[in-house]
Amino acid sequence: MNRGFYTILAAQFLSALADNALLFAAIALLQEISAPAWHTPLLQMFFIIAYIVLAPFVGSFADALPKGRVMFISNAIKFGGCLAMWAGLEPLYAYGIVGIGAAAYSPAKYGILTELLPPELLVKANGWMEGTTVAAIILGAIVGGQLASISPHVALLAIVGLYLAAAGFNLYIPKLAIDHKVAERNPFYLIRDFWVSFTTLWCDEQGQVSLAVTTLFWGAGATMRLVVIAWAAAAFNFGLEHATQLTATVALGIAFGAVFAARYVKLEESVKVLPAGIAMGVLVMSMVFLRDWHIAALILFLVGALSGYFVVPLNALLQHRGHLLIGAGHSIAVQNFNENIGILMMTALYTLMVRVELPVFWTVVMFGAFVSLTMTGIYLRYRKLM
Repeated sequence: MNRGFYTILAAQFLSALADNALLFAAIALLQEISAPAWHTPLLQMFFIIAYIVLAPFVGSFADALPKGRVMFISNAIKFGGCLAMWAGLEPLYAYGIVGIGAAAYSPAKYGILTELLPPELLVKANGWMEGTTVAAIILGAIVGGQLASISPHVALLAIVGLYLAAAGFNLYIPKLAIDHKVAERNPFYLIRDFWVSFTTLWCDEQGQVSLAVTTLFWGAGATMRLVVIAWAAAAFNFGLEHATQLTATVALGIAFGAVFAARYVKLEESVKVLPAGIAMGVLVMSMVFLRDWHIAALILFLVGALSGYFVVPLNALLQHRGHLLIGAGHSIAVQNFNENIGILMMTALYTLMVRVELPVFWTVVMFGAFVSLTMTGIYLRYRKLM
């Protein structure tokens, strides 16, 4: 690993820390203005809609410019959205603006890894990237929850400072040769180009299994954060401050699983980790029997560890195949498109469950069963690759 890689890590950590702290500050702001309970999962939907709508364009944008510059521009959009929320813009709309910046940021932050590092270091690099991202999730949940308990506006000012610090590191990211630059900037050409990239990855067997698993993981992971907050309130009478600490144990587990996978799983053996996803779903279902928050924290840590263990190698495999077939930025844009459709669908379903006041324990069982059964289906479909 070189100095440029660690500069990317620092920029990603600070930007992700701000993103995750902002979620909890926005939740607190919704509570302060007495918004309906189902507006909370809507925050996630407003955030990720940009990933879907802009997917045909952000990959080409990431591949058309040096990726450090793309990260700087994207971070500036996030900064603007956070500042708008502090200034009084409706939290759902402001968080949607931040989502636009995040949608453009993602293809650059992951795509640059394939340009900066050789294939044999991609799993390790992804382990570091996921580890620092998860550390940002942990600290973001804690910092966002703690500051928001004082005042959502104080939290928003602190988050603005984090985006500024991330921008500083963006300026020092190495400028690399532009890879897979698109031939035209016509929107219709870009949509057609995205469709070619989309079908190319889904028709590649290794790309297919990677897309299926990472789509499920991120859809489940985004919803899980919201489910844990509601479940902690029902099971332990936890408020937002303590519930965010439980969500942090999931993130800590993901970091542990990511580091373990980075150390022991080779790129060519990535699909062998699929059974970990089945076990993760079973553990989620076991949460309905927990009445001691210490044991709950341990179970949530294990859920996170299994998640990190199976997603990091498959993420690296997808990046590698995408870089070879269609270019790094295009590959991550396709990945984000699929993952965020998964997030949108699962978050929409959870929003509906909250709206009809379905007991949260039923939600947990249905959520865990869906993950376990889907991972079983993926395992049976692709075990021939093992």
